[in-house]
Amino acid sequence: MSAVIIDGRRIAENVRLGVKYGVQELKSKTGVVPGLAVVLVSDDPASGRYVAAKERAAKESGIYSQTFKLPASTSEPDLLDFIDNLNRDDRFHGILVQFPVPHGIDMLNVINAVDPLKDIEGLHPLDVGWLLAGEPRFVPCTPAGIHRMLVSIGHHPDGKHVVVVGGSLIVGRPLAALLLQEKPWANATVTICHLGTTDVPSITRMADILVVATGNPQGITGDMVKKGVVVVDVGIHTIPDPTRKKGYRIVGDVDFDSVKEKASAITPVPGGVGVMTVAMLMVNTLKAARLSASPLLPPFRIEDYMHIRPRYDTAHTYLTYRDPTSR
Repeated sequence: MSAVIIDGRRIAENVRLGVKYGVQELKSKTGVVPGLAVVLVSDDPASGRYVAAKERAAKESGIYSQTFKLPASTSEPDLLDFIDNLNRDDRFHGILVQFPVPHGIDMLNVINAVDPLKDIEGLHPLDVGWLLAGEPRFVPCTPAGIHRMLVSIGHHPDGKHVVVVGGSLIVGRPLAALLLQEKPWANATVTICHLGTTDVPSITRMADILVVATGNPQGITGDMVKKGVVVVDVGIHTIPDPTRKKGYRIVGDVDFDSVKEKASAITPVPGGVGVMTVAMLMVNTLKAARLSASPLLPPFRIEDYMHIRPRYDTAHTYLTYRDPTSR
């Protein structure tokens, strides 16, 4: 029996709806409208598409968004100065610098330049520290999206063996830190496979939940997973395909066709993790705005705007949201 295809678009839509209600509530109580600044230092078409998706999500959520497109020739000092100006701009509660940045600009210097209170990507060392301490302020958007997706479909990590293939700063390591926490929504046993790991298939076959973020197209195949595993594919690649009208097709880091025959649930590419990443960026922007608006406001939790509605046609559950004005 083939796997259930996890509908990331539907879950992301519900998250954005929850954010929209949260934005309305914040505006009615404080007059503050969350603001998002996106900095694009690239002519890369893929980066442009990602930024456009974030702009659409912000608009749907009621968040004020502005994209600043800087030339690819921008120097590191000029970029850091630009970020510093955004740090001091009260219109923006969150700052996102779209990676990758041009050669010659140090990614870590860019990450460190963002005000930690506007660090909606959760990559600043202070936010990484809060995550490791078990009191996360801003969780990196892709790990947060993966976690939200798993909880939304009823596959809680608690007590599960989660194997993460890929130990990047943006996905693998923060996801492991998130799932290792002694919280009812975490408490997983986590193994990370990275470049130094030998015999990766022997480890991936042990996974109850397998998260793949390697940057290697279709690198995880059906013989590398056990029956019933839940598979989350973070990768997205364009590969040539002369049978398609456009001459190419989009694939992930997982060989979807072979893995879905053994998995119990699997994310599609596209329509899985990517849309959840964008949705959680909106959550973090709202969190940042609430922190800025008033220290008396409790931290925003998307859970406060949801209830669990079972779908009886599957074994999974999906999130729906309630208008805060009805509470």
